[in-house]
Amino acid sequence: MDDQLNQDTPVIKRRSIAWVRPGWLLGGAASLLGVICLTVGLDGQRGGVFRESRDHPAIRYTDGTTTDEVTRLAESLAAGTTTLDFTERTGYLSALLQALKIPIESQVTVFSDTSFQADQIDPENPRAIYFNDTVAVGWVRGTDVLEIAALDPTQGVLFFSLPQEPSAPPEITRTEVCLACHLSWDTLGVPGLMTINTLPMPDDPNAYAVGWTTDHRTPLAERWGSWYVTGAPEAIRHLGNSTEPIDYVPGDVPPAPPVLDTLDGLFDLDGFPTPYSDIVALMVLEHRNHMSNLLVRIGWEARVLAHQAGAARSGDSGIDLADTAEELVDYLLFVDEAPLPAPITGGSGYAERYSALGPFDSQDRSLHQLDLKQRLLKYPASPLIYTEAFDALPAPARDAIYRRMWTVLSGAATEPRYQRLNRDNRQAIVEILRDTKPALPEYFGGTVG
Repeated sequence: MDDQLNQDTPVIKRRSIAWVRPGWLLGGAASLLGVICLTVGLDGQRGGVFRESRDHPAIRYTDGTTTDEVTRLAESLAAGTTTLDFTERTGYLSALLQALKIPIESQVTVFSDTSFQADQIDPENPRAIYFNDTVAVGWVRGTDVLEIAALDPTQGVLFFSLPQEPSAPPEITRTEVCLACHLSWDTLGVPGLMTINTLPMPDDPNAYAVGWTTDHRTPLAERWGSWYVTGAPEAIRHLGNSTEPIDYVPGDVPPAPPVLDTLDGLFDLDGFPTPYSDIVALMVLEHRNHMSNLLVRIGWEARVLAHQAGAARSGDSGIDLADTAEELVDYLLFVDEAPLPAPITGGSGYAERYSALGPFDSQDRSLHQLDLKQRLLKYPASPLIYTEAFDALPAPARDAIYRRMWTVLSGAATEPRYQRLNRDNRQAIVEILRDTKPALPEYFGGTVG
């Protein structure tokens, strides 16, 4: 796959360098926004990957036109039509979150000593991540840069940095350094996002991190190593909140984690806008990261197919949009979601804020509304269907997604794994989409069986 990604990817950590292949255990590494530069994931978590270059003529990731929120903000700052206030303790953090409409309630914190700012990260000074459906910001107290990732409507996930020093105007700069980790098998071969948990490392200079990618399909017992987790009830086992090494193999029952209502008392909270690392926010972040990668992958594949058709190229491209759409729709509709072992509420206010997001249908229902009793969403269909990235998909990609969605939602998909989407679930999702999603295909007006 030329410059795109290799079967063996270098994995870099503070103490040593290793090479890893797909599997359960892996060398630790550095990366943006609370994830680790790794090439592996849970068995069954990863499907196909994009196998062309990111700078294929149909893609042009490096120099193609971008229109995402961060690019627009950078242009507005350069033109002087927008300003960001700078504060001594947190720099541009508060102003940037406000400008990008990212709620502080989304704050989650991770304390693995990863990223290029690793020397500043530990349990006493975790990295904080803030996000909405399409943008994420990473902040490490005391460092000289803010990290930003944005889902561009056509170019996929773009990465930016904002120096933490007063400037007129503040300069947001795009960077591709992050692709050393954020372009891998786990991002489906496109520049993307991962949520990874790592078990706390022993005090051994030759030790390697142990971890794996997680999303909404991962059992909660296998999530959040080296993350702080607030709002999780005692009945839920997970790998978070422990700063000491954990002897754990995926599939085992983890030790009971410390129960945290807030981060108060764990470390100095000076500068942190909220004392939470909310379990609900963590679950939403895990879902949206992989969902973003799936949207980018199918869009890029459709563009490559169109380019090959225009160039009258012969031969098998290896791309099957129907297969890609099936994988995407299964994830979009939470077909393989890990059930909640106990109800959760969070506690930071994030759940209430997220559930209040629209658009709402005529019965005041929204795909952003949370369940949190047995599953994440009340109506299990990803709200990322409302993003510009979905609407900007090439027509063949959107058509493949919609046709597969209707196959599942109408009840025509009869395999046992689809039975968890009962008729009431499917009917509600269809009705919400009919009211809130413009240009929905006419066949969505059919009968749900």
